[in-house]
Parts: sequence; structure tokens; C-alpha cells
Amino acid sequence: MSPVFYRESSFVFKIFSNEEERMHIHVISDGNEAKFWLEPKVELAKNAGFPEYELNKILKIVENNAERFKKQYKQHIGKRIDD
Repeated sequence: MSPVFYRESSFVFKIFSNEEERMHIHVISDGNEAKFWLEPKVELAKNAGFPEYELNKILKIVENNAERFKKQYKQHIGKRIDD
């Protein structure tokens, strides 16, 4: 089970350990899930169920917290922040 890294409104933000190396964050809410790349820029990687208006809200949250998520990702995965 992956720890929760952030919550805002009904959105839960998680990082999974056993996925690809490219930094990303998963967003889960009400049975929907989206994945956002954190590098080289914040962008939607995958969407399973979120309507467009919610994706726009989530994108803003991820953009506003991108640096925090990158640090948490590296700490969780066990990499140095400057890699």
C-alpha cells in the first residue's frame, strides 16, 4: 500500500514505489484515478474516469505542489534530490 502524500478537497495524492523512474504522482477520488508527470513539466499522463473540469482543478493543484511532490517522490523512491 502506498502512503498518502497530500490531500486536497476529495483528491488523494499518492506515489507508488514499483513503477517507472520518471517522476509522477497519482490522484485518486471517488473511484477515479489520474497520473501526472512531474518532469520535465507537469502534464497529464493517464486518466481513468475524471471529467475534464476536475482534471483542470487537479492540474492546478499538482502545478502548485510540484516541487513538494518531486522531493517526496525522491525521498520515497530513495534517490538523491539532484539526480
